[in-house]
Amino acid sequence: MLLLEVKNVKKVYTTRFGGSQVQALTNVSFGVEKGEYVAIMGESGSGKTTLLNILATLDRPTAGEVLLNGTSILGLPHREIAAFRRDNLGFVFQDFNLLDTFSIQDNILLPLVLANTPYYEMENRLRPLARQLGIEPILAKYPYEVSGGEKQRTAIARALITRPQLVLADEPTGALDSRATDSLLRLFREINDQGQTILMVTHSTKAACFAKRVLFIKDGEIFHQLYKGSLSEEEMYQKISDTLTMIATGGVRRG
Repeated sequence: MLLLEVKNVKKVYTTRFGGSQVQALTNVSFGVEKGEYVAIMGESGSGKTTLLNILATLDRPTAGEVLLNGTSILGLPHREIAAFRRDNLGFVFQDFNLLDTFSIQDNILLPLVLANTPYYEMENRLRPLARQLGIEPILAKYPYEVSGGEKQRTAIARALITRPQLVLADEPTGALDSRATDSLLRLFREINDQGQTILMVTHSTKAACFAKRVLFIKDGEIFHQLYKGSLSEEEMYQKISDTLTMIATGGVRRG
């Protein structure tokens, strides 16, 4: 079942005084099936962050359409966008975006508090999730008291607590050391195996090789895609590396 549909999305930025235009995205089209784990890669300036912001309803395209489970997210009234984002999308950021004055537990529960969720329901969701993510012992602590890996697990818990249709991850391993990165990537794979749909933007070849499919963006267009299938992480790593080399050296666009 197709969960996310991106149809001919184009994004053009105009300079402040209208003197010039920059085309960040050019007719980008792809779909994400329910339960997929997709990574998006590309060089800096390729348009991947712009695309992620559009999917997150933080920006609007110049043209095109984005559907989440059949609903056009671009057609939502402005007053409904925040609620739609909170109820349907989960976010995991490179810099965690945790509130230092809130405990780990309160950071996780914040989206449910904003949605006026009953306390007993918050508790019912929090405990099994914290147990699965291995952060139950630190729920009473504050972000400045825990490690980077624990902060990112907290951010993942906050993203999952609303039971979103789609998790959007922006460079989730960017601020982590190698050990925490390995742990996070295994966790993402476990969460995806349980049915959660994940779309991740990353520069990391290692992170991307855990995904089931990798989309490559070059100059604002989908350049190529790779399916993992039965490939090992090592084999996928090599294929991704080869594709990134082809992009960097001016390879021919593939269909």
